[in-house]
Amino acid sequence: MAQSETFMRREVLEIPEVVDRLLTAGGADVRAAASALAARDPAFMVSVARGSSDHVATYFKYASELLTGIPVASVGPSVASVYKRPLRLKGSACLSVSQSGKSPDIVEMARAARASGALSIALTNHPDSDLARVSDHTLDLHAGVEQSVAATKTFVTSAVSAIWLLAELTADADLLAAIHALPRALEAAAKEDWGEVRAALENRNSLYCLGRGPAYAISNEAALKFKETCQLHAESYSSAEVLHGPVSIVDQGFPVIALAAADAAEDLLIGVADELAAKGAAVFVTSAKASAATSLPTARTAHPLTDPIALIVSFYAMVEKVAVSRGINPDAPRHLKKVTETV
Repeated sequence: MAQSETFMRREVLEIPEVVDRLLTAGGADVRAAASALAARDPAFMVSVARGSSDHVATYFKYASELLTGIPVASVGPSVASVYKRPLRLKGSACLSVSQSGKSPDIVEMARAARASGALSIALTNHPDSDLARVSDHTLDLHAGVEQSVAATKTFVTSAVSAIWLLAELTADADLLAAIHALPRALEAAAKEDWGEVRAALENRNSLYCLGRGPAYAISNEAALKFKETCQLHAESYSSAEVLHGPVSIVDQGFPVIALAAADAAEDLLIGVADELAAKGAAVFVTSAKASAATSLPTARTAHPLTDPIALIVSFYAMVEKVAVSRGINPDAPRHLKKVTETV
């Protein structure tokens, strides 16, 4: 299959246009949700999601805690859907993320959170979905039809919606400007060539993805996409944890991709990346500051909190090529379907 034929490739290249559409059409809903969130002034928030959507929730968690000081905890959807137990969420806010808005466990947890007194905000590509119906506010992702099983457009628009919500809540002018400048930055990100990573993976079936802070969420998403589209065993770690045990399996040429934003954690992550490279690993890092690890070309945005969004776009462009080079169709990974409806 030629790489130009994959839906995944086409959808990665559509991301700048899709984000521009979201920024044009989604403002009223985001501002309304932010106003309701400000009125609630929650002492804490919870998130409800699975898979790629849960990685968006992790990104939201870090961004919320850095911007607002409001802690965010991930809650298990099965608490409501399987175990039928209520949570004490009065006065809080609940962010539910689901591309389809159809998964019964996500819908039930969002419904239960609202019933228990939480302000319920849904991020979904289907504003007429069950999830939207049980939520106080719905942020339409405006991603259009996504035909590849591997989510790309919907992950990015979920992340943009999440950070935009927080930017409106905090009235952060610099962050809002960076968000509205994202289409051009993401266009550059989609064109970055990470061919050296592809070469390092040719004879390997296992690798590590690293991140720190908001970029750790992107590391999680990268590891999932390696498994999903390339049938590679990839594990994601915070750079603060990888030396606490996982480093033991690193051997000569072991692939590591370290995803660094231009933020306060960048130097710490680079230090770990260089240490792993000194042990013989084939380490690639999205920073020009590395000394032993290989620096990857990186499209920076106008704010450290939006940098992770550009990183995942460059990663998606690369991982689609890895899948195709391994003879795998990234649009239809084995054993998977587009919507997984978990009870």
